[in-house]
Amino acid sequence: MHFSFSYNKKKVLQALRYHFIAQKEIRILFIVILLFDLISATLYFTHKIRPEPFLLGAVIWFVFLIAFWFLMPAIVYKKSVTFREKFIIYFQPLYIALENKSGRVEWEWKRFINYFETPDFFHLYFSAKSFFIVPKDNLSKEEQQQIRNLLNEHVQIKK
Repeated sequence: MHFSFSYNKKKVLQALRYHFIAQKEIRILFIVILLFDLISATLYFTHKIRPEPFLLGAVIWFVFLIAFWFLMPAIVYKKSVTFREKFIIYFQPLYIALENKSGRVEWEWKRFINYFETPDFFHLYFSAKSFFIVPKDNLSKEEQQQIRNLLNEHVQIKK
């Protein structure tokens, strides 16, 4: 199976958000900030502490959201030329091939350590931080299912 695709900026930004939120260390940081804010809010509203820790938690929470929801995806998108190119991708029993006007690359299935699926993309991971996203935009339900079957057969699902 093969098809051509290009990337939609809004959808790529959303896919990058999914990628960042899926990172274990970011989820842990998210939980720590949330717990700090909840505990400081509880202590503040029970008049056990002054408002500064609560306000600090709120500011940290706000900065965290801005950084991981807006800044990081925008920076990655801007730095990557990949998202502005047009590709043809080939899903074969032994490998995945990707081709554009600059050339062609083939990856054996064993190169991918895991994958996960979001509403608009298949995220294929080479390592914890290195990945490639395949858009679902022009794929029928049957084609998406074929890709899912290949991925399930050859690559682990990220939990």
